Amino acid sequence: MKKAAFLTQKGPKAVGPYSTAFCVDNLVFLSGMIPVNPASGKIEAADVEGQARQVLENLSTVLAEMGLTLGDVVKTTVFMTDLAAFGRVNAIYAESFREPFPARSCVQVGALPMGAQIEIEAIAVRPE
Repeated sequence: MKKAAFLTQKGPKAVGPYSTAFCVDNLVFLSGMIPVNPASGKIEAADVEGQARQVLENLSTVLAEMGLTLGDVVKTTVFMTDLAAFGRVNAIYAESFREPFPARSCVQVGALPMGAQIEIEAIAVRPE
C-alpha cells in the first residue's frame, strides 16, 4: 500500500496540524476546506453562497495541484452551520459538479473554524 501526505502550495493553508490531503494508492482524501481566500488567509464572503463558491474553488485548486479535477471526486461531506441554507448551497454545488454527481452527506454543526458557515471535505480517485 502506497501512502503519502500532500500540503498545498496554492490553496488555503491548514489551520491545524493536518495534511491538506492524504493519498492511499489511488484514493485521495481531502481535508475539510473552509471558505478562506488563499491570498488573504481570511474569509471574505459574508453570505453562504459566496462562502460555498470559495470552498469549491479551494477544492478545485488543491485537486488541480494534484493533477485532478472536481470530476474525480466520488464523495463529499458538507458541514453547514445552518441547514436552512441547504437549497442555496445546493444551487452553488450544482454549478461545480456534473452528473454523475458524487455521493454526498450534509450535516448541520454548531460552529466551524474561523466563523465559517460551510466546510466541505472530499474523497477523489486518481484515474488509472
